[in-house]
Amino acid sequence: MTQPSPTSPAAPAPAPLSLGVCSWSLQVSSIPELKDLLSVLGVNLVQIACGDPHHATWVEGDALPEAVRASGIAMSAAMLGFPGEDYTTPQSIKETGGFGKPSWRAERLERLGWALDRTRAMGLADLTLHAGFLPSPDDPGRSAFLDTLARAGDLAASKGVTLAFETGQETADLLRRTLDELASPNIKVNFDPANMLLYDMGDPIRAVEVLGPDIRSVHVKDARRPKAAGVWGEEVPLGEGEVNIPEFVKALKRVGYRGPLVVEREVGDQAGRVRDVAAGLAFLRECLDS
Repeated sequence: MTQPSPTSPAAPAPAPLSLGVCSWSLQVSSIPELKDLLSVLGVNLVQIACGDPHHATWVEGDALPEAVRASGIAMSAAMLGFPGEDYTTPQSIKETGGFGKPSWRAERLERLGWALDRTRAMGLADLTLHAGFLPSPDDPGRSAFLDTLARAGDLAASKGVTLAFETGQETADLLRRTLDELASPNIKVNFDPANMLLYDMGDPIRAVEVLGPDIRSVHVKDARRPKAAGVWGEEVPLGEGEVNIPEFVKALKRVGYRGPLVVEREVGDQAGRVRDVAAGLAFLRECLDS
């Protein structure tokens, strides 16, 4: 595989509070298909999947960076999912997600290195991912877990990339404490308010206030809390869940967030997702106008 130069020119930063969509939400497998659907949606900004089993398998393969840069599509960040992550239940992803399993950490750091190179090859300086379930302060495995996250941050820094860990699998207070302990200038937050409800991990509006200075990017998604312990909550179209999207947007503005607002939809077939994303973009425009 051709390795990108660490001095690859960066993609232009999107305008403050630009609207976009997660590429994997559209279930596309090629850059021309992605470009066509973006035209239908009336946006040209994506957070793009690096190319992994959970977020996309691109027909362009190793030529993806060249293809997407030639397409004229604007990109806010790249996204990495690890092979072997199992989202069937909250319990299965706790066991398999991110850097949680000690015996998988070396392999996943290697995969992270691949994703960082691809991120730079696409002209981007931001990569988002799930770190895994953060151990509590009294967990004996916490120190080793945080050492792994620090190594991930150092690896990203060596490539000139900022890592943004996605919210939801822990409370905002635990993530805040972890960020403070790591004290890594290039480890930030990819804020997903719906994940906090799907995992039943607190109030997403309050979480914006707790994590505000470190929110680097945002997935705009809506959900309802689980009805019983140990099961998923329900992801729903924007405006139909318990996030309170208008208040969420106001909270982001209060803490000074000026990055993009990227709609994510992970339920339904392609036609249904495109319909829901289109409605979500229209809803977000109303929220911003008000």
